[in-house]
Amino acid sequence: MTTGRRVLRMGRMRAAILTVSLAVLLTVAAQAQEESASLKFLVIRDYNGKPVRNASVVMHPVEKNGKQARGGLQIKTDPEGKASFDGVPYGKLRIQVLAEGFQTFGDDYDIDKPEMQITIRIKRPSGQYSIYDEHPGERKDQPQEKKPPS
Repeated sequence: MTTGRRVLRMGRMRAAILTVSLAVLLTVAAQAQEESASLKFLVIRDYNGKPVRNASVVMHPVEKNGKQARGGLQIKTDPEGKASFDGVPYGKLRIQVLAEGFQTFGDDYDIDKPEMQITIRIKRPSGQYSIYDEHPGERKDQPQEKKPPS
């Protein structure tokens, strides 16, 4: 076999290996795309069911040990309280919702379907407890009155 034929044969083998590698890579990429979900969010007020516009929906991946992974994504709701995002990988996802005038919402979700609808009901902030305010029925600092026996 001459050197020219040997070089030609090696070139064909390299091309075949490259083609097979590319085919395997495309197959893996196609399968990875199938393992992602489309999430649709609806953010509403807890007390009357009306939509919350311009609420921040923050998504963070959660590691197997339960800790929040680095990175994340933030999207905003439209005037109807809706937001959506495609291409979310399957697994645990921590979702937080922040809106002015409402309590911050946070919970972990298992993303395991190609399409998921997540409805979040956010609440008004509750009043803060102050030690300086009067609280009827509570007399912790005052001595108890003793009643004489009857």
